[in-house]
Amino acid sequence: MSQTRKPSQTVAVLGTGKIGEALLSGMIRAGWAPADLLVTTRRQERADELRTRYGVEALGNAEAAERADTLILACKPQDMAGLLDELAPHLSADRLVISAAAGITTSFIEERLAAGTPVVRVMPNTPVLVDEGMSVISGGSHATAGDLAHAEEIFGAVGKTLRVPETQQDACTALSGSGPAYFYFLVEAMTDAGILLGLPRDKAHDLIVQAAIGAAVMLRDSGEHPVKLRENVTSPAGTTINAIRELENHGVRAALIAALEAARDRSRELASGSS
Repeated sequence: MSQTRKPSQTVAVLGTGKIGEALLSGMIRAGWAPADLLVTTRRQERADELRTRYGVEALGNAEAAERADTLILACKPQDMAGLLDELAPHLSADRLVISAAAGITTSFIEERLAAGTPVVRVMPNTPVLVDEGMSVISGGSHATAGDLAHAEEIFGAVGKTLRVPETQQDACTALSGSGPAYFYFLVEAMTDAGILLGLPRDKAHDLIVQAAIGAAVMLRDSGEHPVKLRENVTSPAGTTINAIRELENHGVRAALIAALEAARDRSRELASGSS
């Protein structure tokens, strides 16, 4: 991570849970000064913990809205309306608002804040906790290229970023936001299979995790299509092709497509206010 000093601008993270703290930590490692960072939390003990750990100032949502140049809303989707109602009287239209809440549209936020407020929507995933996240970024109707670049700089501190039209956000939420859970599910199933085949759980786990890491690095660094990489492992009449045949016979590919469509649909429901 670069250690260059960032421009003097106050950034507030509202709702500093696991994702919010990961972002806060990454920003400090990337060069933001703790004096330029504010946090808000529900509980005083959590505020004291963050203040001690990072040297940042912890305060209330209203004060953060008045003092920060950029606000990152890291709350749960169902809490967003209440948070915006709390912020609106204290937030002028010259502040940048970045939402990291799944399914919440930029228009939902714009309608509840001062006219002309720039809003950027970001969908990070949990690997931001280890600086390997993917954050998908879209601008609202008042967000400038500079606002989007600023959001990319912030979330680039904890992984990669990808800019997409907001119409693609629900698909990205299904694919990337929820994506790590699918891999954990697969590792869990493969570990159970390893035990069934006679391996101790810890050995099965280590074998699968390293295979996953190695495969991911090859996908990232080789430039090869996943089909080509799979074919490189799949020799005629060998073990791998027999396994692939069973996956196809059981409809795994179709099940994955259906699962991602279900996740996309739920993201749309969250955007519409469904519980």
